[in-house]
Amino acid sequence: MILAMPRKPPKGYFVRGHFVAYGSAEDAELKRAAKWDAEYSKTDLKRLSAERQALGERLLELNAAVLQRLGLPEDVLQALTEARRIDAFEARRRQLQYIGKLMRRLDDELVAALQAALDEQHRGHAAQTARLHEAEQWRERLVASDDALHDWRTIEPEADWQRLRALIRQARKDRTAPNPDHPGQPARHSRAWRELFQHVRAALDAHHTASV
Repeated sequence: MILAMPRKPPKGYFVRGHFVAYGSAEDAELKRAAKWDAEYSKTDLKRLSAERQALGERLLELNAAVLQRLGLPEDVLQALTEARRIDAFEARRRQLQYIGKLMRRLDDELVAALQAALDEQHRGHAAQTARLHEAEQWRERLVASDDALHDWRTIEPEADWQRLRALIRQARKDRTAPNPDHPGQPARHSRAWRELFQHVRAALDAHHTASV
């Protein structure tokens, strides 16, 4: 009868009473954290930790598909998913702190890619907001004066002018008509008022796209 040789206990070390085996994923994570800590002073560590946590919070603005394409580690993706589900203030605060801790492990190249993705999305939102304001201003001009139609030709030279003029006339009537729901106030938000905005916005989108 051949007796099985006893298995050698794995080599490793203890961290706060918890055994960590050499070469394990946890060992690699601890080594990365230790290296990160050793590279900076305590003041720098505090500042960088705050920056990474702030970046982690901003990642909640990006959708899951974008985060996947950027190559975030699975534990960071799971932590972000969990943070979106948490409503309680204290629980959410602790989860964000945990995300900040995970963010410290990311290399500088990935952090730069995340920052670039957030900046690009912010520029897109800013451009969209500016476009909405532009459409509102044009609607006001078109309803306020017939002279604005001449300027509008530079935006939409091949417009359906008969339909556009009809929309403007109706929007003017509705704007000054009494509001049955709010006596003493004009019915600004009529169907023609909304349709004119939609027309102007679509024309501006096409014009800006063609200008790029």
